Amino acid sequence: MTKYEMGIDPNSCPIVSAIREIGGEWNFIIIRYLLENSMGFNEILRNAKGISSRTLSAVLKDLAGKGIVKREIISTQPFLVRYSITEKGNALRPIVNDLGNWGRIWITDKK
Repeated sequence: MTKYEMGIDPNSCPIVSAIREIGGEWNFIIIRYLLENSMGFNEILRNAKGISSRTLSAVLKDLAGKGIVKREIISTQPFLVRYSITEKGNALRPIVNDLGNWGRIWITDKK
């Protein structure tokens, strides 16, 4: 038998479970930014081209709820929040880097 058995139930597959836990494309993009630096909400919004503030808020709430991102209130007057990557989120660094490399080689259109 191999490490990854054929005919495995997707609901018990650790790869499927990991993808479900991390979430969609915006989740990966936000994780990628936060792996580089902690950022405020508006800073992330400016960098993540095409995301709405409502979607960004939902993604950050989801990632914080999963323990991948930490939300820290810096100040209440004016209200400032910083988001940073947690130890759990930092464990995704090699995966995010490998996915980026794979995408550059195999998916990105060469113009």
